[in-house]
Amino acid sequence: DNYRQVHKMSVIVLGTVALDTLKTPQGKRKDILGGSAVHFSMAARFFTEVNLVAVVGNDFPRRYLDFLNRKDIGLDSLMITRGKTFRWAGEYRGSQNKAITLKTQLGVLTSFRPQINESQRWMKYVFLANLDPEIQRSLLDQMRAPKLVGLDSMDYWMRHKRRSLLRVLKGVDVYTANETEALELSGESNLINAARSLRRIGPAIIIIKKGEHGVLFYSDQFVFSLPAYPVENLIDPTGAGDSFAGGFMGYLAKVDRLSPKDIKRAIAYGVVTASFNVTGFGPEAISKVSLKQIDKRLLQLSKIVTF
Repeated sequence: DNYRQVHKMSVIVLGTVALDTLKTPQGKRKDILGGSAVHFSMAARFFTEVNLVAVVGNDFPRRYLDFLNRKDIGLDSLMITRGKTFRWAGEYRGSQNKAITLKTQLGVLTSFRPQINESQRWMKYVFLANLDPEIQRSLLDQMRAPKLVGLDSMDYWMRHKRRSLLRVLKGVDVYTANETEALELSGESNLINAARSLRRIGPAIIIIKKGEHGVLFYSDQFVFSLPAYPVENLIDPTGAGDSFAGGFMGYLAKVDRLSPKDIKRAIAYGVVTASFNVTGFGPEAISKVSLKQIDKRLLQLSKIVTF
Protein backbone atom coordinates (compact mmCIF):
# COMPACT_ATOMS: atom_id res chain seq x y z
CA ASP A 1 0.00 0.00 0.00
CA ASN A 2 2.87 2.37 0.76
CA TYR A 3 4.34 1.72 -2.67
CA ARG A 4 0.99 2.47 -4.27
CA GLN A 5 0.64 5.82 -2.48
CA VAL A 6 4.22 6.98 -2.95
CA HIS A 7 4.26 6.27 -6.66
CA LYS A 8 0.71 7.25 -7.54
CA MET A 9 1.94 10.07 -9.79
CA SER A 10 5.39 8.83 -10.83
CA VAL A 11 6.36 8.01 -14.40
CA ILE A 12 8.58 5.10 -15.37
CA VAL A 13 10.14 5.19 -18.84
CA LEU A 14 11.88 2.39 -20.69
CA GLY A 15 14.05 3.36 -23.63
CA THR A 16 17.55 4.07 -24.80
CA VAL A 17 20.35 6.11 -23.29
CA ALA A 18 22.70 6.73 -26.17
CA LEU A 19 25.77 8.50 -27.46
CA ASP A 20 24.66 10.44 -30.53
CA THR A 21 26.78 11.85 -33.34
CA LEU A 22 24.84 14.47 -35.26
CA LYS A 23 25.20 16.64 -38.30
CA THR A 24 22.64 19.37 -39.05
CA PRO A 25 22.79 22.59 -41.13
CA GLN A 26 23.67 24.27 -37.81
CA GLY A 27 26.75 22.19 -36.99
CA LYS A 28 28.16 18.85 -35.83
CA ARG A 29 28.38 17.09 -32.47
CA LYS A 30 30.10 13.81 -31.57
CA ASP A 31 29.10 11.36 -28.81
CA ILE A 32 26.66 13.70 -27.10
CA LEU A 33 24.04 12.46 -24.64
CA GLY A 34 20.93 11.16 -26.42
CA GLY A 35 18.44 8.32 -26.53
CA SER A 36 14.65 8.09 -26.31
CA ALA A 37 14.56 7.65 -22.52
CA VAL A 38 16.78 10.73 -22.01
CA HIS A 39 14.67 13.03 -24.21
CA PHE A 40 11.45 11.75 -22.60
CA SER A 41 12.81 12.19 -19.05
CA MET A 42 14.13 15.70 -19.67
CA ALA A 43 10.59 16.82 -20.58
CA ALA A 44 8.62 14.77 -18.03
CA ARG A 45 10.76 15.95 -15.06
CA PHE A 46 9.09 19.38 -15.11
CA PHE A 47 5.84 17.80 -13.91
CA THR A 48 6.56 14.65 -11.92
CA GLU A 49 9.10 12.17 -10.58
CA VAL A 50 10.73 10.24 -13.43
CA ASN A 51 12.33 6.79 -13.25
CA LEU A 52 14.51 5.83 -16.20
CA VAL A 53 14.99 2.19 -17.24
CA ALA A 54 17.79 1.56 -19.73
CA VAL A 55 21.27 0.10 -20.21
CA VAL A 56 24.65 1.68 -20.98
CA GLY A 57 28.11 0.23 -21.40
CA ASN A 58 31.11 0.80 -19.16
CA ASP A 59 32.34 3.35 -21.72
CA PHE A 60 29.46 5.70 -20.84
CA PRO A 61 30.84 9.06 -19.64
CA ARG A 62 30.49 9.75 -15.91
CA ARG A 63 29.63 13.38 -16.65
CA TYR A 64 26.39 12.30 -18.34
CA LEU A 65 25.33 10.26 -15.29
CA ASP A 66 26.07 13.30 -13.11
CA PHE A 67 24.04 15.49 -15.49
CA LEU A 68 20.97 13.18 -15.25
CA ASN A 69 21.32 13.02 -11.46
CA ARG A 70 21.41 16.82 -11.23
CA LYS A 71 18.15 16.90 -13.20
CA ASP A 72 16.52 14.64 -10.55
CA ILE A 73 15.98 11.77 -12.96
CA GLY A 74 15.82 8.45 -11.09
CA LEU A 75 18.59 6.12 -12.27
CA ASP A 76 17.99 3.14 -9.94
CA SER A 77 17.18 0.97 -12.98
CA LEU A 78 19.84 2.28 -15.34
CA MET A 79 22.08 -0.75 -15.80
CA ILE A 80 25.78 -0.26 -16.48
CA THR A 81 27.18 -3.41 -18.05
CA ARG A 82 30.43 -4.49 -19.66
CA GLY A 83 30.53 -3.47 -23.31
CA LYS A 84 29.78 -0.52 -25.58
CA THR A 85 26.95 1.98 -25.12
CA PHE A 86 24.32 2.18 -27.89
CA ARG A 87 25.45 4.71 -30.49
CA TRP A 88 23.50 6.43 -33.24
CA ALA A 89 24.85 8.72 -35.96
CA GLY A 90 22.46 10.78 -38.04
CA GLU A 91 22.25 13.74 -40.37
CA TYR A 92 19.54 16.30 -41.11
CA ARG A 93 19.40 18.31 -44.33
CA GLY A 94 17.23 21.05 -45.78
CA SER A 95 14.01 21.44 -43.78
CA GLN A 96 15.34 18.85 -41.28
CA ASN A 97 12.04 16.95 -41.34
CA LYS A 98 13.63 13.52 -41.42
CA ALA A 99 16.83 12.07 -39.99
CA ILE A 100 19.15 10.17 -42.28
CA THR A 101 20.66 7.35 -40.22
CA LEU A 102 24.36 7.03 -40.98
CA LYS A 103 25.31 4.40 -38.42
CA THR A 104 23.78 2.38 -35.58
CA GLN A 105 25.81 0.39 -33.06
CA LEU A 106 23.57 -1.57 -30.69
CA GLY A 107 26.32 -2.55 -28.23
CA VAL A 108 24.92 -3.62 -24.85
CA LEU A 109 21.34 -3.24 -26.13
CA THR A 110 21.58 -6.64 -27.85
CA SER A 111 21.37 -8.54 -24.54
CA PHE A 112 19.34 -6.02 -22.51
CA ARG A 113 16.46 -7.18 -20.33
CA PRO A 114 15.02 -4.46 -18.08
CA GLN A 115 15.02 -5.03 -14.32
CA ILE A 116 13.12 -2.81 -11.91
CA ASN A 117 12.67 -2.83 -8.14
CA GLU A 118 9.49 -3.72 -6.26
CA SER A 119 8.65 -0.09 -5.61
CA GLN A 120 8.82 0.78 -9.33
CA ARG A 121 6.44 -2.05 -10.23
CA TRP A 122 3.60 -0.04 -8.64
CA MET A 123 4.12 3.12 -10.68
CA LYS A 124 0.93 4.18 -12.42
CA TYR A 125 2.27 5.94 -15.51
CA VAL A 126 4.42 3.89 -17.86
CA PHE A 127 6.02 4.88 -21.15
CA LEU A 128 7.65 2.34 -23.45
CA ALA A 129 9.87 4.43 -25.72
CA ASN A 130 11.18 3.09 -29.01
CA LEU A 131 12.88 -0.30 -28.49
CA ASP A 132 12.52 -3.93 -29.55
CA PRO A 133 8.83 -4.76 -28.76
CA GLU A 134 9.93 -7.88 -26.87
CA ILE A 135 11.97 -5.69 -24.48
CA GLN A 136 8.95 -3.36 -24.13
CA ARG A 137 6.77 -6.37 -23.33
CA SER A 138 9.21 -7.63 -20.68
CA LEU A 139 8.94 -4.35 -18.75
CA LEU A 140 5.16 -4.21 -19.11
CA ASP A 141 4.92 -7.74 -17.68
CA GLN A 142 6.70 -6.53 -14.53
CA MET A 143 4.22 -3.72 -13.81
CA ARG A 144 1.56 -4.42 -11.17
CA ALA A 145 -1.40 -2.15 -11.92
CA PRO A 146 -0.56 0.71 -14.29
CA LYS A 147 -3.16 3.40 -14.87
CA LEU A 148 -1.82 4.65 -18.23
CA VAL A 149 0.67 2.91 -20.52
CA GLY A 150 2.07 4.70 -23.56
CA LEU A 151 4.18 3.21 -26.35
CA ASP A 152 6.32 4.51 -29.18
CA SER A 153 7.93 2.40 -31.90
CA MET A 154 9.50 2.76 -35.35
CA ASP A 155 9.23 1.40 -38.88
CA TYR A 156 12.13 -1.03 -38.32
CA TRP A 157 10.10 -3.01 -35.73
CA MET A 158 7.00 -2.90 -37.95
CA ARG A 159 8.96 -4.68 -40.67
CA HIS A 160 11.08 -7.04 -38.60
CA LYS A 161 8.99 -7.77 -35.48
CA ARG A 162 5.45 -6.92 -36.57
CA ARG A 163 3.78 -9.76 -34.64
CA SER A 164 5.59 -8.85 -31.39
CA LEU A 165 4.70 -5.18 -31.87
CA LEU A 166 1.00 -5.91 -32.45
CA ARG A 167 0.96 -8.12 -29.35
CA VAL A 168 2.43 -5.44 -27.08
CA LEU A 169 0.16 -2.77 -28.62
CA LYS A 170 -2.89 -4.75 -27.44
CA GLY A 171 -1.81 -4.11 -23.83
CA VAL A 172 -1.22 -0.34 -23.97
CA ASP A 173 -3.50 2.70 -23.68
CA VAL A 174 -1.63 5.27 -25.80
CA TYR A 175 0.19 4.71 -29.06
CA THR A 176 2.34 7.54 -30.44
CA ALA A 177 3.59 7.30 -34.02
CA ASN A 178 4.78 9.66 -36.70
CA GLU A 179 2.79 10.02 -39.94
CA THR A 180 4.84 7.51 -41.94
CA GLU A 181 4.70 4.88 -39.18
CA ALA A 182 0.95 5.32 -38.63
CA LEU A 183 0.22 4.88 -42.36
CA GLU A 184 2.60 1.92 -42.68
CA LEU A 185 1.31 -0.03 -39.68
CA SER A 186 -2.36 0.61 -40.51
CA GLY A 187 -2.03 0.11 -44.26
CA GLU A 188 -4.13 3.26 -44.77
CA SER A 189 -3.41 6.36 -46.87
CA ASN A 190 -5.39 8.85 -44.74
CA LEU A 191 -4.42 9.81 -41.18
CA ILE A 192 -7.91 9.68 -39.64
CA ASN A 193 -8.52 6.26 -41.19
CA ALA A 194 -5.07 5.20 -39.98
CA ALA A 195 -5.89 6.34 -36.43
CA ARG A 196 -9.23 4.52 -36.52
CA SER A 197 -7.51 1.35 -37.74
CA LEU A 198 -4.78 1.58 -35.06
CA ARG A 199 -7.47 2.12 -32.41
CA ARG A 200 -8.96 -1.25 -33.39
CA ILE A 201 -5.64 -2.96 -32.57
CA GLY A 202 -6.09 -2.00 -28.91
CA PRO A 203 -4.84 1.41 -27.71
CA ALA A 204 -7.70 3.73 -26.65
CA ILE A 205 -5.64 6.78 -27.62
CA ILE A 206 -3.75 7.28 -30.87
CA ILE A 207 -1.39 10.26 -31.21
CA ILE A 208 0.06 10.92 -34.65
CA LYS A 209 3.07 13.25 -34.62
CA LYS A 210 3.37 15.38 -37.73
CA GLY A 211 6.70 17.13 -37.03
CA GLU A 212 6.57 20.85 -37.85
CA HIS A 213 2.83 20.42 -38.62
CA GLY A 214 1.93 19.45 -35.06
CA VAL A 215 -0.05 16.55 -33.71
CA LEU A 216 -3.31 14.68 -34.29
CA PHE A 217 -5.10 13.04 -31.34
CA TYR A 218 -7.71 10.34 -31.89
CA SER A 219 -9.95 8.49 -29.42
CA ASP A 220 -13.52 7.16 -29.39
CA GLN A 221 -14.56 10.25 -27.40
CA PHE A 222 -13.03 13.03 -29.46
CA VAL A 223 -10.53 14.06 -32.13
CA PHE A 224 -8.15 16.95 -31.45
CA SER A 225 -5.37 18.62 -33.41
CA LEU A 226 -2.71 21.18 -32.52
CA PRO A 227 -0.06 22.80 -34.68
CA ALA A 228 3.57 22.72 -33.61
CA TYR A 229 4.80 25.80 -31.76
CA PRO A 230 6.48 28.01 -34.40
CA VAL A 231 10.24 27.74 -33.77
CA GLU A 232 12.66 30.11 -35.53
CA ASN A 233 15.97 28.62 -34.41
CA LEU A 234 15.69 24.93 -35.25
CA ILE A 235 19.04 23.35 -34.33
CA ASP A 236 18.47 19.60 -33.87
CA PRO A 237 15.12 17.77 -34.23
CA THR A 238 16.46 14.57 -32.58
CA GLY A 239 14.20 13.42 -29.74
CA ALA A 240 11.36 15.86 -30.47
CA GLY A 241 8.80 13.02 -30.42
CA ASP A 242 10.19 11.64 -27.15
CA SER A 243 10.17 15.14 -25.67
CA PHE A 244 6.51 15.52 -26.72
CA ALA A 245 5.69 12.19 -25.04
CA GLY A 246 7.52 13.28 -21.87
CA GLY A 247 5.53 16.52 -21.61
CA PHE A 248 2.28 14.68 -22.37
CA MET A 249 2.74 11.78 -19.91
CA GLY A 250 4.44 13.94 -17.28
CA TYR A 251 1.53 16.38 -17.13
CA LEU A 252 -1.08 13.61 -16.97
CA ALA A 253 0.84 11.97 -14.13
CA LYS A 254 0.95 15.29 -12.28
CA VAL A 255 -2.80 15.93 -12.44
CA ASP A 256 -3.62 12.19 -12.22
CA ARG A 257 -6.78 12.67 -14.32
CA LEU A 258 -7.72 11.71 -17.87
CA SER A 259 -10.58 14.06 -18.73
CA PRO A 260 -10.70 15.51 -22.29
CA LYS A 261 -9.66 18.91 -20.87
CA ASP A 262 -6.62 17.39 -19.12
CA ILE A 263 -5.65 15.40 -22.20
CA LYS A 264 -5.81 18.50 -24.42
CA ARG A 265 -3.65 20.43 -21.96
CA ALA A 266 -1.20 17.52 -21.79
CA ILE A 267 -0.91 17.56 -25.61
CA ALA A 268 -0.22 21.30 -25.49
CA TYR A 269 2.51 20.74 -22.89
CA GLY A 270 3.98 18.03 -25.13
CA VAL A 271 4.05 20.42 -28.09
CA VAL A 272 5.74 23.09 -25.97
CA THR A 273 8.41 20.85 -24.42
CA ALA A 274 9.25 19.53 -27.90
CA SER A 275 9.59 23.12 -29.15
CA PHE A 276 12.31 23.81 -26.57
CA ASN A 277 14.05 20.49 -27.21
CA VAL A 278 14.74 21.25 -30.90
CA THR A 279 16.54 24.56 -30.22
CA GLY A 280 19.79 22.90 -29.12
CA PHE A 281 21.85 19.79 -29.74
CA GLY A 282 20.75 16.81 -27.64
CA PRO A 283 19.20 17.89 -24.32
CA GLU A 284 21.29 21.06 -23.95
CA ALA A 285 18.46 23.53 -24.66
CA ILE A 286 15.72 21.88 -22.60
CA SER A 287 18.14 21.43 -19.69
CA LYS A 288 18.29 25.21 -19.25
CA VAL A 289 14.53 25.82 -19.35
CA SER A 290 12.30 26.44 -16.31
CA LEU A 291 8.67 25.44 -15.80
CA LYS A 292 7.89 29.17 -15.75
CA GLN A 293 9.23 29.50 -19.32
CA ILE A 294 7.25 26.43 -20.38
CA ASP A 295 4.04 27.91 -18.94
CA LYS A 296 4.74 31.21 -20.67
CA ARG A 297 5.10 29.45 -24.03
CA LEU A 298 1.94 27.42 -23.33
CA LEU A 299 0.06 30.70 -22.97
CA GLN A 300 1.56 31.95 -26.25
CA LEU A 301 0.51 28.73 -27.98
CA SER A 302 -3.06 29.11 -26.70
CA LYS A 303 -3.18 32.63 -28.19
CA ILE A 304 -1.85 31.34 -31.52
CA VAL A 305 -4.54 28.64 -31.83
CA THR A 306 -7.55 30.55 -30.46
CA PHE A 307 -9.91 32.30 -32.87
